Amino acid sequence: MYISLRQNSSKVKELIANALEPKVWKAHLTDDLMKYWDREEAYTMEEGLFPTYRTNAGGVLPSDSKDWPEEFKAAVKDDDTKGLVDVQHNFVRAHSRQTYAYGIAFHMTGDEKYLNLCREGAMALVNAIDGNYGMHVTYNKVLRGGGWDKERAERTSQDLAYGLTGLGMYYFLTHDEGILHKIIQVKDYIFRTYLDDSKGYFTWLPKQTEDNQIQIVAQLDQLYAYMLMITPSLPEPYQSIWKKDLKKIADILVLQFYSEKYQFFWGVEDEPASMSLGTDHTDFGHSVKTFWVILKIGELLGDPFYVEFARPKIDAILKDAYLENGSWARRFKEDGSLDDDKEWWILAELDQAAEILAIHDPTYYEYLNNTHRYWMDYMVDKEYGEIWHMVSGNDNKPVIQYPKIHNWKTSLHGFEHALFGYMTASQVKGKSFDVYYALPEWETASHDTVSPYMFFGNVVGVETCGEAKNLPDGNTICKVTYNGLH
Repeated sequence: MYISLRQNSSKVKELIANALEPKVWKAHLTDDLMKYWDREEAYTMEEGLFPTYRTNAGGVLPSDSKDWPEEFKAAVKDDDTKGLVDVQHNFVRAHSRQTYAYGIAFHMTGDEKYLNLCREGAMALVNAIDGNYGMHVTYNKVLRGGGWDKERAERTSQDLAYGLTGLGMYYFLTHDEGILHKIIQVKDYIFRTYLDDSKGYFTWLPKQTEDNQIQIVAQLDQLYAYMLMITPSLPEPYQSIWKKDLKKIADILVLQFYSEKYQFFWGVEDEPASMSLGTDHTDFGHSVKTFWVILKIGELLGDPFYVEFARPKIDAILKDAYLENGSWARRFKEDGSLDDDKEWWILAELDQAAEILAIHDPTYYEYLNNTHRYWMDYMVDKEYGEIWHMVSGNDNKPVIQYPKIHNWKTSLHGFEHALFGYMTASQVKGKSFDVYYALPEWETASHDTVSPYMFFGNVVGVETCGEAKNLPDGNTICKVTYNGLH
């Protein structure tokens, strides 16, 4: 398919012309995503955190389960979904992801309200930092007086990584040095406590515990949840240190989790039975995310090995995952057939991987022009906003026992997907694009101080938009115009 397209410039022009416009992606954020997240029920904190659970309609989840809406009643009756509902707790990772989402909303729109919500969320995450022990991961709402209740030995390396997501986004936007020191404090704790050099990977629980789980997300989400996002913004010597750490983790992923036979990544590697098709975390989403993260590390480090390792394997996954109805499959089943149900984050990761390749090769819009429209037509809750967790491959309808948000699904993937779509559509269509930062008084926006999220680009214009009134460092909101995304 792609050889013939590359030789047919009129067809490529047609693909580009049919791609969704950048303004569609901005409207998707403001009209579809913020419809759900820009309301008091979303950002009124419970015991110092944004609420983990809300109804599909966006309201407060009733305290009495007899009054729950259908999606939560169905979730707790199903073995596959009951673990998503633990209403005794607010989860730091959910709060952190929502903090991140408000940061993306500010980054794309310049609306200071969203910057203030991102800051409010970040300050709550600072309060969740647990001295010498990293960060708390759950807040128990039913304990008398409330309180943090996950012991240090029970905290996973993945939970701690996602605890840094909101802080990382706030630092990415503001370059707040106080927040940076908090991020470094927790990051160093994760590396000290979970990176076991004798085993060659990050453990799931602290390495001193007797736990044999070997999880790809313990490695991958150190990169994805915070490190790759903020490394280009770090001052020295931290940037050089973090680049070395990025390389180290990329090598762990390639050496420990990559299957040369299948050319994707195992999700779990603690026993032979887990290293097979259809098992946890062995899916198109985890594999394609790992490849695009490794590709981006290669670009950041200027190391062609990682780029050349990842790019053709992303292409292969896209070919395997694409379905005739213009959507993505979820994974291979154990028998080798395709699971065509639609899990929101997997569709987002496949789109984003294709977009990364498409900015250099627009023929990938042969996929994206269909998968983007599938997302808009079927994954978006048009009535109340946000993205459905699961849509059935049989009838393209939401699967009711998956609430729209819960302790593992909030806002991260939908907002990142919108930002990727906006930036990459601008590049492919030959247009510049605007994003917003709020830099302290001693910094000005330039090639040396800011970069578009997860990418690089040419700064072609900077416009100051006034003081950020609720930030402490005399921060100025500035609109930065980019082209040449890569």
